[in-house]
Amino acid sequence: MLFNSIEYIIFLPLVFLFYWFVLAKNLKSQNFFILAVSYLFYGWWDWRFLSLIAFSSFVDYFVGIYLSEAKTKRKRKTLLLISLFINLGFLAVFKYYNFFIDNFVLLSQSLGIQANINTISIILPVGISFYTFQTLSYSIDVYNRKLKPTKDIIAFFAFVSFFPQLVAGPIERASNLLPQFFKKREFNYIMAVDGMRQILWGFFKKVVIADNAAVYVNDIFLNYSDYSGSTLLLGAFLFAFQIYGDFSGYSDIAIGTSRLFGFNLMQNFAFPYFSRDIAEFWRRWHISLSTWFRDYIYIPLGGSKHHKIRNIFIIFIVSGFWHGANWTFMFWGFLNALYFLPLFLFKNNRKNLEFSSQRILPTFIELKGILITFFLTIIAWVFFRADNMTHAIDYLRILFSKSLFAIPEVLPLNILGLIIIFIVIEWFNKTKQYGLAFDVKPKTLLLRWITYIALIFIILFYWGINAQSFIYFQF
Repeated sequence: MLFNSIEYIIFLPLVFLFYWFVLAKNLKSQNFFILAVSYLFYGWWDWRFLSLIAFSSFVDYFVGIYLSEAKTKRKRKTLLLISLFINLGFLAVFKYYNFFIDNFVLLSQSLGIQANINTISIILPVGISFYTFQTLSYSIDVYNRKLKPTKDIIAFFAFVSFFPQLVAGPIERASNLLPQFFKKREFNYIMAVDGMRQILWGFFKKVVIADNAAVYVNDIFLNYSDYSGSTLLLGAFLFAFQIYGDFSGYSDIAIGTSRLFGFNLMQNFAFPYFSRDIAEFWRRWHISLSTWFRDYIYIPLGGSKHHKIRNIFIIFIVSGFWHGANWTFMFWGFLNALYFLPLFLFKNNRKNLEFSSQRILPTFIELKGILITFFLTIIAWVFFRADNMTHAIDYLRILFSKSLFAIPEVLPLNILGLIIIFIVIEWFNKTKQYGLAFDVKPKTLLLRWITYIALIFIILFYWGINAQSFIYFQF
């Protein structure tokens, strides 16, 4: 079920009303109801893959219990390996099998060996990368004795399948989300209103910014050889806002929806395009994934203490590969590692942490850093968006040709104007949790309601015109 669908618009209020008006006094019933509607939400796409998420949940539920009972280190390692093998095995088969087979065949042919291995026709389960990492974090934390395992199977299954963030994150840690299933939840009006405000902002990002930008991005990337370098730069620029509006929009809707039901999810985006260097960008972009890789791969490999340069490249390349079975994603990760490395080696990677809440406009140095970082980011996005490496290299070759200084053949003033409005709103709220998180004060009441009503009308105007599936569903 898509957030930007009529089915979801009907689904959400019905679930909300039943959850609070029928089940408000019974925590176990609420948890079971969340589990049931989460499976309905996921099964709406393809009910056959419910067995996959159920099996993954069963494995890690029992692994957690047996880890708490295991007395020897050998048994504990065996249990953890079972969790890793099954969960990563699912990813390997559904997401990466054909990629490895295709590249093995190509390598064999280059060596003069004829390898007759067939690929398989298989559907990639929506959200498998997200819920796999979420349930893996539980098993790893229990193994490291950072978390006590739960024996409440309903609460655990509801944690794994929690519908707001099931298919595209944030990738929640069990230490944050799971305990919330054991605390009595009472309706909080302020929390619910804040959730609605964040949902509204998420829909604006997705329906208005991302989906409208996608029309021009798809055309420019598909027909790149027919356009000038300036138009290709515009295409990369628009893709930067398409993917940001699409993915952070999903996160906003997920976080806001969770607040309607009394849950707090982690912030997943913190205004990344205002970053003053690449290190800051990666602290602000897809925070739940970057911190997952930091805690479960980078630090165990030695972090910045042992083989630090190797670890940096591993973490970025693995991050790229997580996004998809394509060399373009791995090169995107590799390129970001190259961006990051000088900052790390000269110990400037934590130079820019927070923005001053007192300053309205950026300083010249801040503005320069923001523009350079954004330019480097959109160049890297070309590899992320391209179909293959040849596509990306040809695209950049034309982009950096003399035609870069020509007048663009495509100039979508409507979407560019909306992006400017979007940037301004986010800039003035850059120290908040999300772009529409206004200070709720009597003197801002009129401004807030004018903004809300304007956003609602804009969303309704664009609703369904250029509707696109969420980009991260394919990951």
